[in-house]
Amino acid sequence: MTSTDTSGIAELAARSVQLIADLQHPGGAYPASPTFSAYRGYSWFRDGAFIADGMSSAGAVDSASRFFDWCQRMLQQRGDRIAEIVAAEAQGAPLPDAEMLPTRFTFDGDDGDDDWWDFQTDGYGTWVWAVVAHGERHGLSLDRWAGGIALSVDYLVATGHRACFDWWEEHHEHVHVSTLGCVVAGLEAAADSGILAPDRADAARSAASAARARIEGEGVRDGHLSKWVGSSEVDASLAAVVAPLGVIPAGGALGRATLDAVEAQLCVDGGVHRFTADTFYGGGQWPLLSCFLGLAREAAGDRDAARALLTWAAGTVTDEGFLPEQVADHLLAPDRRQEWVDRWGTVATPLLWSHAMLVRLAVQLDVLAPAEEGRR
Repeated sequence: MTSTDTSGIAELAARSVQLIADLQHPGGAYPASPTFSAYRGYSWFRDGAFIADGMSSAGAVDSASRFFDWCQRMLQQRGDRIAEIVAAEAQGAPLPDAEMLPTRFTFDGDDGDDDWWDFQTDGYGTWVWAVVAHGERHGLSLDRWAGGIALSVDYLVATGHRACFDWWEEHHEHVHVSTLGCVVAGLEAAADSGILAPDRADAARSAASAARARIEGEGVRDGHLSKWVGSSEVDASLAAVVAPLGVIPAGGALGRATLDAVEAQLCVDGGVHRFTADTFYGGGQWPLLSCFLGLAREAAGDRDAARALLTWAAGTVTDEGFLPEQVADHLLAPDRRQEWVDRWGTVATPLLWSHAMLVRLAVQLDVLAPAEEGRR
């Protein structure tokens, strides 16, 4: 990466922070994409938590805090529902998937009135990990979010072991390793934060230990993490389990083998596919996944590889200055692209998650300096 490239990426990252801030809902929610037909009007805990982590890393403290406030409200409004889920699990009669918490909410806090692939536990772990990291990064008291953290821990202890939809809202019949990674990250962060009552902290540690054992036992194939328990494939979301979540050490044998497998099977010229059988919009390459792999490579000490991945992601920017969800330069299933265009329109652009992951990697590589708001 030349100095000119670095300057251009820094400018793109700074504009990305401003774009996310401008599009954030007054109530704190981050829209997934302001114009894409299937995402418009909704915010995800998972996507939003990673967006908030990117904003927090860039020094946009208030923006990230307001998103975490919104998460807490979503949970507190559903406190009775969580109690019913927890009680049913304790009685050995778990409620069906349809009665679990949704994976996305309207900005005002409703579940939404259209069908979606809703039962996903990853977001509930990810937001807890992100809010604890936010507090540590900026010296903030977690008391502000204690209620939401506690409710999330209760929910994850009760449901985090169950099969559910993955990050991509597919394959609800499997236990996904990246989902387990999000659960472990959230429960361990909460247990170590000091914000939980002792009995709840013990429950969080026990559930995290069980999930971690399952990852390292049933979730490994040929020396690397697998897409789901029992699979031999990989998924690009597994890079996040290495970094930024930090569940699997980047420098260890399992972390290195996982990153090598993701790169060998899913990365072409710096652009990363979700998984080999992907047909969504033809199975293109995702800038946010290149940034996840870049964060993991940086954590493993390979900053040159991380810079190359950042450069590729920045190169997907449109003439309008937007980063898309995916690009069609190297499609895995080109014959399947048009059916999605016909169904939902062109690819989501801008996707705030893409912008946020570029910001997060740019900060990690010292390409973007955090704003003064975050220097405390």
